[in-house]
Amino acid sequence: MTTPVDKRPAARSTLGSVALPTEHGGWGLTLEPGLLGLLVAPGLAGLCIAAGAMVAFLVRTPLKIVAVDHRRGRSLERTRLARRVAAVELVVLAALAVGAVMLAEPWFWVPGIVALPMLAIEGWFEVRSRGRRLAPELAGATGVCSVAAMIVLAGGEGGQLAAGVWLILAARVATSIPHVRAQIARLHERPAQARAALAGDVASVALAAVAVALDLSLWAGALAVAAVIAIQRLATTRPVPRPVILGLRQMAMGFGVVIVTALGVALSAT
Repeated sequence: MTTPVDKRPAARSTLGSVALPTEHGGWGLTLEPGLLGLLVAPGLAGLCIAAGAMVAFLVRTPLKIVAVDHRRGRSLERTRLARRVAAVELVVLAALAVGAVMLAEPWFWVPGIVALPMLAIEGWFEVRSRGRRLAPELAGATGVCSVAAMIVLAGGEGGQLAAGVWLILAARVATSIPHVRAQIARLHERPAQARAALAGDVASVALAAVAVALDLSLWAGALAVAAVIAIQRLATTRPVPRPVILGLRQMAMGFGVVIVTALGVALSAT
């Protein structure tokens, strides 16, 4: 007699649950600014900043667990593990920050200061387990895009180009996040969020236009953002794919915006 095979998925390990973010889209949104910054202004300082952004993205998960459990007045084994993971990641983050300060050009950190209120908004909602709402998602993702501007400044490029690459990525965020939320709503047969998606598209066009006004070399990035809007509008006329396919498409479009933007800057410099 054969023993039945348990086909249920294995439970996620405790370490994995406190160390790895569950927001799959967040990986791409964190990688894109670092990649764009390094393509526009490569250097060791920029590499430290890009790596620091990834560590900061990772440390959000254990810090959120510790903050939520503290707010609820409890201390579990998971809480203690999250503290240890956060402590290690914060030490790595501090080391990368020191490396960036030592290697970068002065004032590279200004975009990070400007982005702090946006990241604080996201953090406030996260601690209250409301981080999946539109406002904190947009605020947090836009704040993370400041990493590209920091890398560009760290590499010795001008402030207008730095602000422009931030705006191009913010334009990509402004259209993509409301679109994904609207598609997920359609998938689960909830009321569509068409107005939010339309407002996101309008804001995206405006941000891309300001980016080009700041630095003409970002024209290709603005066109890439326009292409993303067109593709997403076309997608709303078709059946909604599975969330994993939706996420992969968004990641592909995000990296497409990054590559096209960097190519436009390189071409304009020749």
